[in-house]
Amino acid sequence: MNQNILFQQTRLRLALWYALVMAVILSICGFGIYQAISHAHWMTSDRELESVAGTLHDTIELKLYQPAKLEPAIEQILPNICVIGASCIPEKVNSKRHILSAINQSNYYVRFYDNLGRLIALAGNYPEGLPKTFNQELWQTIKDKKGNLYHQISLVLHTQDHRDWGYIQVGRSLADFNSYLTAVKLTLIFGLPVIMLLVGVASWWLAGLAMQPIYRSYRQIQQFTADAAHELRTPLAATQATVESALMLSHLDETEAREILRTTQRQNQRLTTLVTDLLLLTRLDRQSIRMQWEICSLDDIINDLIEEFAALAIASQITLTASISVSHPLNVIGNQDQLYRLFSNLIVNAIHYTPAGGKVTVYVARNDYYAVIQVQDTGIGIPQAELTRIFDRFYRVNSDRSRSTGGSGLGLAIAQAIVQAHHGSLEVKSELGKGSNFTVNLPFDIGSVDRVRSIYPLKIMYRLLRNIEKK
Repeated sequence: MNQNILFQQTRLRLALWYALVMAVILSICGFGIYQAISHAHWMTSDRELESVAGTLHDTIELKLYQPAKLEPAIEQILPNICVIGASCIPEKVNSKRHILSAINQSNYYVRFYDNLGRLIALAGNYPEGLPKTFNQELWQTIKDKKGNLYHQISLVLHTQDHRDWGYIQVGRSLADFNSYLTAVKLTLIFGLPVIMLLVGVASWWLAGLAMQPIYRSYRQIQQFTADAAHELRTPLAATQATVESALMLSHLDETEAREILRTTQRQNQRLTTLVTDLLLLTRLDRQSIRMQWEICSLDDIINDLIEEFAALAIASQITLTASISVSHPLNVIGNQDQLYRLFSNLIVNAIHYTPAGGKVTVYVARNDYYAVIQVQDTGIGIPQAELTRIFDRFYRVNSDRSRSTGGSGLGLAIAQAIVQAHHGSLEVKSELGKGSNFTVNLPFDIGSVDRVRSIYPLKIMYRLLRNIEKK
């Protein structure tokens, strides 16, 4: 229960950190998007204003003859122009489309100043309360009395004889521009919480996915600890019972004493073997064993093991044979003791799970890249659902039978660890009731020289290569 709470808390912390990081990233991105949209819209507005002002400037400049004097022809261009000091009545704008109709039909306004900066005339959609003070800067952003923003451009006007006429200012309201940016800002502000809610849900889900391998590893460690404790408890309990029964006897003769000692020795040996296997697995997992690499003849190893386990096979009424289909010694670079352990585990495992009258055959062959060793039996087989678990530590396909034969469920786990340490592969095919076939693929010695070159001193490498050439 405490472990579940711990994992949930860890998952929550991961989700919160992920959501926090994403919130910062999205906020920065949102601010950047807003700035990019604002800049793009501002540039578009400037280009439009510059285009309208440039066209109006060029059109009016062709009709100017005297400085600071508005010619009648300008009224045809700006029908609603109002000269300062005269009474101005807004005129109805002709509906005919004109190249400068934007001045009369939108938020644009026009102001004319003389060379001394005095306001001469107004035209277009001129807003009330706009400051009339002249400023000859090219671009200006100003406010009226109500705080509304306007953007304008100032250009110099010349007469036809190239004398300075005065200035023209063309501006427009920024109300539509500001309303557009406000809409973008509100969208980002109110959209961010919705996005963060989705990010929170996604972060919780992703944190769960990230925690699954850790949780599975933790569960495996729990199972391994429980299995190891169980395996250690069995011989300890047997030893304890033996000692207690001996202490209850008032007198022990030599025969009884020896029998008790033999029982204690067997249980102690079982404990020693189990602890040794666990230490071996731990070292192989951590790759902390310094392998004594050497050239190993696999056919010699298999022949030795066939002789070694012949008595066990006969006692189990099983036929144990080897089929070696190579004409030359089959060599690999590896650790000979580990390879002996690998194949002895597979052979003993096959004998234990094969009923009387069955067969265990070890095939030795090769292909272009690997030495191939197969241990085939006609035993009880392995259910397909359990094939993925047989290499787990302390796992037994048939728990009762393996316990009766003294197995701890570590043999196949050790075999797989040794194969991996030799950069090989271990595969299994099985059919329930018909037997199993374990296939070990180990790289050849020549193909492994480059892989282990850094492990060997240079002189030893040369000696190994000379031995290979001789064989």
